[in-house]
Amino acid sequence: MGAGSRVGLGVAACALLLAGVQTGAQSVTLTEPPVQLLPQSFGGWQQGGSSEPGTVSLTTVNKAALEEAGPLRSQVNSYTRGGRTMRVEAVEFGDRTGAYSAFTLAERPDMRAAKDVGSSNAIGDGAVLFTIGDTVVLAAPATNADLPALKDLAKTLPKVSGSQGVAPLLPGYVLAEHLAPSGLRYALGPASYAAEGGVLPANSLGWDKSAEVVTANYDEKHGKETLTLLMYPTPQIAQAFERRLSQSVTGLGPSFANARVRRENELVMLASGALPGNEAQAMLEKVHMNQLVAVDHAMASPFHAEVQKTFSLLTNIAILSGVLMGAAVLLGLFLGGGRALIRVLQGKPAATEPEFLSLHLATQNPVPHWDTGSQKAHF
Repeated sequence: MGAGSRVGLGVAACALLLAGVQTGAQSVTLTEPPVQLLPQSFGGWQQGGSSEPGTVSLTTVNKAALEEAGPLRSQVNSYTRGGRTMRVEAVEFGDRTGAYSAFTLAERPDMRAAKDVGSSNAIGDGAVLFTIGDTVVLAAPATNADLPALKDLAKTLPKVSGSQGVAPLLPGYVLAEHLAPSGLRYALGPASYAAEGGVLPANSLGWDKSAEVVTANYDEKHGKETLTLLMYPTPQIAQAFERRLSQSVTGLGPSFANARVRRENELVMLASGALPGNEAQAMLEKVHMNQLVAVDHAMASPFHAEVQKTFSLLTNIAILSGVLMGAAVLLGLFLGGGRALIRVLQGKPAATEPEFLSLHLATQNPVPHWDTGSQKAHF
């Protein structure tokens, strides 16, 4: 087939495609299939076998509450190693905030904090629960001995950056002292707040105003105390909800008899439970927006996040500079060495004496001589 025929067919194909788009005819949309969320193997575990959900499972979590966290996709695999079978459930969310909310929703009261797996980790009741980026993973049955293998699994999960990879700030304001094991819950809507044991009416917290709520339970000497932190986009919105909460809190039941309310900028705080009023107020006075307190779950402060970004930027600049310098050296060696090789092959010396350009102006412009007697210059 000649070149003219091929061009004609190409033009005809483009015309048909354009006509199909313009007339609304049937069209084919090409999409790239997503990468598998879970790998075929990790840490000596190979995909295979079959398993059913255990006592702890993401499949038994309140569906409406989980939807508020913004799930994108999920996958369940069974793995075997040395005669054992492990069920791994993974759910990817739109960002790290949604993943952390789902983590606190699935975390069981008898779980304790674990380390060296993901950003947030919990272990207990024969299961390991952790987050990595915007993904929540639950492995069961699993124990401390399985943590190294699960750390290898975490390395294969999707990585996030930018705003999607920023950890929620609100949980970082929680006081760590006397915090009950697995006592921190983070809600993004009324369903998750109610499912996590929130003490306030779930539909009255201003979710339409982009509210975020943390419920933290404490084991105090007088009994159990609940610290509720509500964050709103602006101080004005927070002030309106603080006023409403202060007027209605005493009528919410016996556990609110000594409750205290306080606001700081966009943050509204409520302490309710067994503590006397003065101690409840003292608890609230310890919470400040300008100071993030470390808790069992890893939360990055804004300063730490900015330092990490700056360090990463400087590191990338240094690496790029090194690569460019190395490339320049290699290019110089290649060009200079090639030139020398060509001269040797031609029977000439590999190196030549440098030639200097000259305009030969010495005879045209003689150096002037100064006559001290006449104070004149002679050429």
